[in-house]
Amino acid sequence: MFKAIFAALTAMTLGSSALAQADKTDAPRWSIAIHGGAGTINREQITPEQDRTIRSVLAKALAAGSQILEDGGTAIDAITATIMILEDDPNFNAGKGAVFTWDRTNQLDSSIMDGSDLSAGAVAGINGTKNPILLARAVKDHSPHVMLSGEGANQFSREQQLDQVSSDYYATPYRLQQIEDLLAEKVSAADVDYKFGTVGAVARDSQGHMAAGTSTGGMTGKRWGRIGDSPIIGAGTYADDRSCAISATGSGEYFIRLGVAHEICTRIRMRLPEAIREAQRAVPKNADGNDSYVIHASEFRLSDAEVQQIADDVIAELGALGGDGGIIYATPWGQAGYSFNTPGMYRGRATSEGQQSVSIYGDEE
Repeated sequence: MFKAIFAALTAMTLGSSALAQADKTDAPRWSIAIHGGAGTINREQITPEQDRTIRSVLAKALAAGSQILEDGGTAIDAITATIMILEDDPNFNAGKGAVFTWDRTNQLDSSIMDGSDLSAGAVAGINGTKNPILLARAVKDHSPHVMLSGEGANQFSREQQLDQVSSDYYATPYRLQQIEDLLAEKVSAADVDYKFGTVGAVARDSQGHMAAGTSTGGMTGKRWGRIGDSPIIGAGTYADDRSCAISATGSGEYFIRLGVAHEICTRIRMRLPEAIREAQRAVPKNADGNDSYVIHASEFRLSDAEVQQIADDVIAELGALGGDGGIIYATPWGQAGYSFNTPGMYRGRATSEGQQSVSIYGDEE
């Protein structure tokens, strides 16, 4: 009876886009979303073979994270495993296949955050570590700090006995050609990275905990120790059990200025109590003029449409500043999705409700 009354009140007073009732089932709920970069990605610039290859590795990474969550594993473990697969694939700008700096070196960045306790770890300007996401996680788990950089981070990696690689491990013919073209002034820094980019993953596990992680080689031709948004907690990565998990990709300077990851999570967290108050005002009164029942936060969730609108609004503000890129999100209510203002974004998502997709172009689901 209560559910029927609630559904009717919600439809009448809030509209379908504002609020939805939380499912009260015993089935564990989980969700995961991944990305492999956003940019000028359209069918004219991607060969059929590249299309198949990228979809295959995205599906592989998505399946790895999904299996961990399906087996009752933690969100932090799921995103770590997912990002490692993307770091190991030379098609992306993270780990193997990372871009080159102006000095023809590699400087990689990564971060990870656990929404259950807001613990986080990040590294910037590193090299020598095979999987930067593991170093970011080691900073979170085994150091008193949140961010390490440069040679100090490299030293910490060796002390943690993480897999080390030589400098030529990251190099691929594609990335070498990119830096040569840039240095020869055949292309501009703004145009060189139009395909494969930063990787990331976000998840909600069956215990309701959130996690987010991001890994990148940064910007082709970057100079002077430039650091983008990927290792900055609140800009490129953020997770909070009260709101969402976010991983970003794109023009990092703009994501930093807007604090995109934290901004989206904050808007979601602040919107929920406001929506509950709106619903409470629609509750019928009893004979004494009091509310016939009190709505509890556990009975509510923001709808798919409202979560998407919040993400889209922040990305629109990013665009208004001049920034390009996108984000993936997961919420405490099991939703997983993305928002971007570029022609395409390598992305995928899966949920315990059976949703599963891998996409590239802007006109795909």
